Amino acid sequence: MQKIIAQIAQEIRVRPAQVEAAVALLDEGATVPFIARYRKEVTDGLDDIQLRELETRLSYLRELRDRKEAVCKAIDEQGKLTPALTVAIHNAATKQEVEDIYLPFKLKRRTKGQLAKEAGLEPLADALFANPTLVPADAALAYLKPPLTPEQIADKQPDFSTVFAVLDGVRDLLSERWAEDPVLVQDLRAWLWNEGLLQSKLAEGKDENNADVSKFRDYFDYDEPIGRVPSHRALAVFRGRALDILDAKLVLPESNVPVAPVSSAPAAIKKVATPAVSLAEGRIALKLGWSHQGRAADDLIRKCVGWTWKVKLSLSTERDLFAKLREDAEKVAIKVFADNLRDLLLAAPAGPRVVMGLDPGIRTGVKVAVVDATGKLVETATVFPHEPRKDWEGSLHTLGKLCAKHGVNLIAIGNGTASRETDKLAADLIKLLAKMAAQAGAPEIKVEKVVVSEAGASVYSASEFASQEMPDVDVSLRGAASIARRLQDPLAELVKIDPKSIGVGQYQHDVNQSELAKTLDAVVEDCVNSVGVDLNTASVPLLSRVSGLSGTVAKAVVRWREANGAFGSRQDLMKVTGLGAKTFEQSAGFLRIRGGSNPLDMTGVHPETYPVIEQIIAKTGKPVAEIMGRADMLKTLRPELFANEQFGVITVKDIFTELEKPGRDPRPDFKVARFNDGVEDIADLKEGMILEGTVSNVAQFGAFIDLGVHQDGLVHVSQLAHKFVNDAREVVKTGDIVKVQVVEVDVARKRIALTMKIGAAPAGARGGDRAGDNRYQGPARGERQHQGSRQDTSLAGNSAMASAFAKLKR
Repeated sequence: MQKIIAQIAQEIRVRPAQVEAAVALLDEGATVPFIARYRKEVTDGLDDIQLRELETRLSYLRELRDRKEAVCKAIDEQGKLTPALTVAIHNAATKQEVEDIYLPFKLKRRTKGQLAKEAGLEPLADALFANPTLVPADAALAYLKPPLTPEQIADKQPDFSTVFAVLDGVRDLLSERWAEDPVLVQDLRAWLWNEGLLQSKLAEGKDENNADVSKFRDYFDYDEPIGRVPSHRALAVFRGRALDILDAKLVLPESNVPVAPVSSAPAAIKKVATPAVSLAEGRIALKLGWSHQGRAADDLIRKCVGWTWKVKLSLSTERDLFAKLREDAEKVAIKVFADNLRDLLLAAPAGPRVVMGLDPGIRTGVKVAVVDATGKLVETATVFPHEPRKDWEGSLHTLGKLCAKHGVNLIAIGNGTASRETDKLAADLIKLLAKMAAQAGAPEIKVEKVVVSEAGASVYSASEFASQEMPDVDVSLRGAASIARRLQDPLAELVKIDPKSIGVGQYQHDVNQSELAKTLDAVVEDCVNSVGVDLNTASVPLLSRVSGLSGTVAKAVVRWREANGAFGSRQDLMKVTGLGAKTFEQSAGFLRIRGGSNPLDMTGVHPETYPVIEQIIAKTGKPVAEIMGRADMLKTLRPELFANEQFGVITVKDIFTELEKPGRDPRPDFKVARFNDGVEDIADLKEGMILEGTVSNVAQFGAFIDLGVHQDGLVHVSQLAHKFVNDAREVVKTGDIVKVQVVEVDVARKRIALTMKIGAAPAGARGGDRAGDNRYQGPARGERQHQGSRQDTSLAGNSAMASAFAKLKR
C-alpha cells in the first residue's frame, strides 16, 4: 500500500502524507466533496479534481496489485515462479504488462509450438538458433518420428516423419517462444505506436453517395500516425468500422524490397522463402540479436522471424494498439462530456421567476406549462400556431391570458422541431403583452424569452419520478414543465435526468458506458455539492446527489418533511429514520435551511465548526446575524486566534469567507442571448453575418453554437481567438453567450462554419470532426496534418532499425 501511495503522490504531484490521509478518509466512507470542502486540514488542501484523480488511480492500482498476486499464485502453482519472474511481475506498471508476462504460463489449448516441444524438438530449435552454421536438414534427421498410424491420423496427432515437418515444428516452436517474450512484444508495441499509421478506406461495395455513408467521407482515404490521432478522429474511424462503412487497419513502415532465396538453401526452404521483409521483422531480429550472415540455418531463422510477425504478432499487435487508441480516445471523449456537463449544470439560474415553458411541435401542437417562482406547475395548455391548423392569433390569445393570469416574466422555448417558429410566436406574444399594458395604462410588462436545450426532457417526462411529481399531467406536457424549470434552476432540474441523456457529449454512445456513467455521476455530485441544496424544497433526485445521502435516505428525508413540515434546523435531520451520525457529518454542510432557527444553517459552514463561530461571537460581542455579511468586520479578525487542534487556520479562513457572503451561489448571473430577427433557418444564413448565439457543446477541436436555426454551427478551434488555442475549452464553455461571424454555409450537408475572429474570417475557414454525429459531419481536410511521405522517413530516422533491416534482407 505504501508503494501505491508513493506512486499516486508522484503522479498528482503532492506529498505522500497528503495521499495517505485522503486514502484513509475515502476508506472510512468519506465522499470526495466532503473531503475537499471540510477536511482541507487533514489533506493539506487537496481539491476535488486532485481527489477524483486520486480516487480513480487508487482503484486501478489496487486492482493491479490484486491481479499481480493472482498471477504470481497461478505461476507458482505450476512450479515455474522464479525470483526474477516475481520481481518482473511486481515491477509491472500496467495490467497489460502483467498479462504480457503471464501469457507464456496461461493455460490454453495445445498449440503447434507446444506439440513440437512435446515431440522433443526443442533441443533442435535451440541448437539451430545458437549455431546457425548447422545444416537444418541434416540436423533434423536425428529428430524424425515414425510415420503415423491410421489411428494416430484419425486422432489428429502431429506428424514429424519428414525433414520438412520437423523444420516446420522448429519454426512453430521458435516463433511461439518469441511471440510470448514480453520484452520483445512491448518493444514492438512502443515502436509501432510511434511509427505505425492508422489507415481507413471506404469499405468495398459501399455507395459513397448514400446519406449514412457520406457522413464518413473524410475517412474514405485517411491515414495518420496512430500515436497522434486525436480522440474525435479515432472514434469516428472506429464508428465507421463498426457500421461496416470503413475498413481500418494498422499500416507499418515497409521497405518492399524483394528478397531472393539463397541458392544453396534446401529446396523445402527455398520454396517458401519470404518475397519481402518488413521493418517489423527487422525489429524482431534486432531484439533477438540475430542477423542473416549467409550461414546454413540463417534462411530457416529468417523464416521463423517472418512467421513470428506475420502469423503470431501482426494481428494481435494491431488489436492491442487499436485497443490502446480507443481507450485513450474514450478517456478524452468522456472528459469532454464531463466538462460540458459541469458547465451546463453550473449554468446561470434565472432564479425564482414565473416561467412559461413552450415545448415546440408542429402537428401535435406547442405544449405549454406555467410554473410559479418555486417551480410548482400551476397550469398547462396546448396551442396550434403551426401547420396544419395555423391558429396563430388563437395561440397568442391563449398564451396572453396565461401570462396575465400568472404574472409570467420569462418564456423558455425548447430547441427542438419548430423551435424557431415558436420563438417568433413568443416574440409576437411579448409585443402583444406590451401593447395590452399600454392600452390599459399599466406599467410595461417586462417579459424575456430564452431558447433552452430540451435534451433529456422526453426522458424525464416518461420517468417514474415525473409520474410521482405530476401524476395527473399528460406525459407530453411534463416536458414543457421541465423546460420551464431548467431555466429557473438548471442544476435542480437536470439532476432528475440520466446525465447521458442530456446530450453534451462527443461520441458518447461509442465509449465505455460504465466509465462514462461513473464519471458523469461524479460531476453531478461535485456540482450539486458546490452549489448546496435547499433542504426544504429539494427533490429526491437532487437530495440523493448530496454528499453522504443515498437514494433511500433522500426519500426518507422527503417523507419526514411531508409528514412534519419544513426542517427548522440541520439538527432536525437526526430525527429522520436511517440517517445516522456518519451520514449527518457527510451531508449537513451541503444542506441549506432558509429562515430556520439558526442563521448559520443557510450557509456552507459545517455544524461541527459552530463552536468556532461561538468564539467569533464572543470576540466581537455581536450576534451571528450581525456578523454575517460584514466583510469589513471579518477582515479585522485574525484566523489564528480561533484555530485549534481540530480546526486549523485553513478551516477558519473558509468560515470567514462563507460568513462574508452567506449562502452565496457560485454560478454566474443569468443572461439571455438575442437571436437575429429574420434568421429562422439555415437557408437564411449568409456569409459575413454577425450573430449572437449560445455555446451548446464544446469539443477539443471547436465549439458548437446554437443560433436558433435548428442546426448548430461550428467554430473551429483555429477560429476561436487571435492566438493559438490547443483546446476549445480554453476560450469558451457550454452555456456561454458569444458573438460569431458566418464563414460558410453548406445547406445540403447542414454545415455552418463560424468564426469568433469578427471581421477577420478567412474564406473557407472551417474544420472539425463530427463524423457520425447528427449535427456536424466529418473533419475538414484543412484540419488534418499533412500526411507526406511518412513511410519514407521512418527508416532513415532509426539507424539501428536500418542496420537490422539491412542484415535481415540479405
